[in-house]
Amino acid sequence: MAELTKKERMQIPRQPMPEQAPNSRNKNFTEVNLGFTEELAKLEAERCLQCPKPKCIEGCPVGVQIKDFIKLVADGDYLAAASKIKENNVLPAVCGRVCPQEEQCEAKCVTGLKGESVAIGRLERFVADYERTTTGIRQAEIKTKTGKKVAIIGSGPAGLSCAGELVQLGHTVTVFEALHDIGGVLIYGIPEFRLPKEIVKAEVDALEALGVEFKTNSVIGFTDTIDELMTVEGYDAVFIGVGAGLPYFMNLPGENYNGVYSANEFLTRVNLMKAYKFPEYDTPVFDVKGKNVAVFGGGNTAMDAVRTSKRLGAANARIIYRRSEVEMPARIEEVHHAKEEGIEFVMLTNPLEFLGDEAGWLHGVKLKRWSLANLMLLEEEDPLRYPVQSMLCQSTWQLLQLVTAQIQSLKRQHPISTSINGVISRLKKPQ
Repeated sequence: MAELTKKERMQIPRQPMPEQAPNSRNKNFTEVNLGFTEELAKLEAERCLQCPKPKCIEGCPVGVQIKDFIKLVADGDYLAAASKIKENNVLPAVCGRVCPQEEQCEAKCVTGLKGESVAIGRLERFVADYERTTTGIRQAEIKTKTGKKVAIIGSGPAGLSCAGELVQLGHTVTVFEALHDIGGVLIYGIPEFRLPKEIVKAEVDALEALGVEFKTNSVIGFTDTIDELMTVEGYDAVFIGVGAGLPYFMNLPGENYNGVYSANEFLTRVNLMKAYKFPEYDTPVFDVKGKNVAVFGGGNTAMDAVRTSKRLGAANARIIYRRSEVEMPARIEEVHHAKEEGIEFVMLTNPLEFLGDEAGWLHGVKLKRWSLANLMLLEEEDPLRYPVQSMLCQSTWQLLQLVTAQIQSLKRQHPISTSINGVISRLKKPQ
């Protein structure tokens, strides 16, 4: 790393991410962010203050040694940087793209106290992509075999991370996936333009090369039970990482009209079943071309659904959210990209009823607006009890997507033990 003073490092601006032009990318499913060049990566790495006690590591859920890998990037030793990251994270290319760094590691970055934080996620992505495109993903060291067998239920981020950690410790690991492809939400939920599926496949292939066995079309509880896995098939432990993929509807009149989708179904059809590649893939999905689309919700799922709709040819695509933009849980970058792509945001608005015709097709939605002032009452009272006006959408407003804040039947929390000895779950019931 070049010998720069702290003041000189602080004067280097955060490097912008090269990306497709908005009016071009909103018509294709190619990845929006193009990735750092070596020059941009090294310059961004020079911004790191190399703190004696780096707070950024405290903000990383898996404890990546951020300070060390960034120093290696600044020195131009990108392969060593990749190895350093993979000491703690087996999915660097995925995490570098979709982890909410602005709420985790980058939120703790000391550089961000007086300016913009170091772009840790973008550097992680650069390092992972560099390794994959130059040498291929190199295998980590595997410890002596323990003779222990572990079953992992679910091949989403939690399952894949768990598999990578355990196989390196010398355990025999099998991942059971209900769908026909591996990746969980990474393949059925997150669109190609945010996370190319070739990236997911490359990291899954790397885990397979380490010795992880993957079994698709395996619905544990039906094809096998947990008891059978442990008593019949001889697994010593089971990790449950099935995610929270069930849709949560709002129980409003008219939800059953044709034209009302859950985000899960819509995105699964488009992402996993490749409906965006029609007619190469003949997957049926509601035709939004030339129509007006409304998406209810303000999280990343809502952003994915509305931006996907735009790319599929929607004439107008709107986000309708019950609170203000400040409360939106979606990543700031995703909101920014959506606005650039022509997505309209309608804040402080909630649906009351979906309206349809005699044939059962949706043609409008009745909405209610709320007062911004009532958001001050969030912790004491529900602001939605204080309507200030009611609004009925024009009958030409087609509603495609019903998206909520993704309140699920199970919330992802810290891993917890279950009532069965040796069975660990990544889920626990909401309080």
